[in-house]
Amino acid sequence: MSELRAAHEKFLQYLREKGRAGATMVAYGTDIDQLIDFVNGRGKMTAAEVKKDDLLAFIQKLEAENYTPKSVSRKINAIRTFCKFLQREGVISEDPSVTLVHPKIQLQPPRILSKLEYRALRDACRDDPRISAIVELLLQTGIRIGELRRLKLEDIEFGENGAPGKIRLTARGKNPERTVPLNRPAQEALKDYLVVRPKVKEETVFVTKTGRPFLIRNIRTTINRYYKKAGIENARVNDLRHTFVAMHLGRGVPLTTVSRLAGHLRLTTTEKYLQYVERPTEESISLTEL
Repeated sequence: MSELRAAHEKFLQYLREKGRAGATMVAYGTDIDQLIDFVNGRGKMTAAEVKKDDLLAFIQKLEAENYTPKSVSRKINAIRTFCKFLQREGVISEDPSVTLVHPKIQLQPPRILSKLEYRALRDACRDDPRISAIVELLLQTGIRIGELRRLKLEDIEFGENGAPGKIRLTARGKNPERTVPLNRPAQEALKDYLVVRPKVKEETVFVTKTGRPFLIRNIRTTINRYYKKAGIENARVNDLRHTFVAMHLGRGVPLTTVSRLAGHLRLTTTEKYLQYVERPTEESISLTEL
């Protein structure tokens, strides 16, 4: 296992067993593969040969190639996780990544959709029941796109006589199991989609026309297309989740409640939105009325 390529395969297997998200698997796999190519080019083929100077040289190369600080920081996280794995497996005795320093990242404020933007997006995808349901779920529940992707039919419980429904989200990686309420708009959009959903054995809620699970990259691409159709600029799928958090805080929902519903691991993550929240007005989005 001392050969770097073999260690890389073992590392990816380890991540799978830990239940890491698919996007994390792909990113870490690519990052470590890039690192291995670099150190191989320096004549080093085994993990034990890789030293701190090799890692620093790799980071300097990334910066010289104009990788963003955020991308460099992610690669450092991947390297640290990989080195800890190698040390735990006894492949290396010392971790050469412990002193790596993350670059400073200028955090951008979250993109929060305005009332007009959300209505424009909903109007743009009105004739597409699947995407309409996806947009409503992401905005009205604040769930992550990965959680939406994995949602199964059995996880949905509709309310009776106008009562709120709920969805059950299974534990995944560091994210614990939680239940999120479904308000009226989300329930209506889901019901409309389920009427036209292909009659297939696949239990995943959102599927393609051929009955296969609707992949995350295709969800992103499709919603981005509808953003463009709606004339909404500089917006991404995750901005629907940002909007959920900000609008709930703006309506006076307790910070701890919003944090729990969003599945934030730390309350400080939710607190960061407070500086972008305005006091409720008649023009504010009402997530229960939309």
